[in-house]
Amino acid sequence: MINVSTADAVGLLELDRPDRRNALDVAQCRRIVDAVGGLLADGVRAIIVTGSGSSFCSGADFGEVYTDGFRDALHAALRAVDEAPVPVVAAVNGPAIGAGTQLAIACDLRIAAPGAVFGVPTARIGLAVDPWTVRRLARLGGGGTARAILVACDTIGADLAHARGLVDRLGDRAEALAWAAEMATLAPLTLRYNLLALDRADLADDADELVAAFEACWSSDDRREGQAARLEKRPAVFHGR
Repeated sequence: MINVSTADAVGLLELDRPDRRNALDVAQCRRIVDAVGGLLADGVRAIIVTGSGSSFCSGADFGEVYTDGFRDALHAALRAVDEAPVPVVAAVNGPAIGAGTQLAIACDLRIAAPGAVFGVPTARIGLAVDPWTVRRLARLGGGGTARAILVACDTIGADLAHARGLVDRLGDRAEALAWAAEMATLAPLTLRYNLLALDRADLADDADELVAAFEACWSSDDRREGQAARLEKRPAVFHGR
């Protein structure tokens, strides 16, 4: 159902339900939570989320979307991805519809292959996504993109998504892996602070955590390593402490 692997400090989380075009059900959402937790426990410094075959994620499995517990399981999976303290890249290899778009925008960055398509057609079936999804979609792709997707039920292809900022780069899985491997060499404490500041700086409850993360960067061995590497004209080797 989910394939997990690591290489060069990068964790790969691949949805693998080709018969359902990688649709999410309760069990699959729980597997995402477990997979992210396992990769972090293994010490990865970046994570890629992608799908097997020709789909990223076709959305919610309609056999379960109306059942008790699905929304809670989905939101737990999205939180696990969104709150990971390392960069998470969605390698969108094909259609990302409904919950698939939600999963993609829960990631910190998105790289899309030519066949990628984004859409949230909840208005066609009388459902609704949570306010976090609405705000996140507007923040990433702009208000016009969010309205087109949510109100008009438009689908947005890779090129247009890239032009509007919903997608950060165009490319395939190999390019996503190379990008993530590059990020895995950067200072982990700085990346953690940057992610906190970007995603949750507007929440007062996070003020202490943000200050602590900021100060941790300035007092870290990694800061001293960065200074030494610059003086010695060599690549820095960071250890996250």
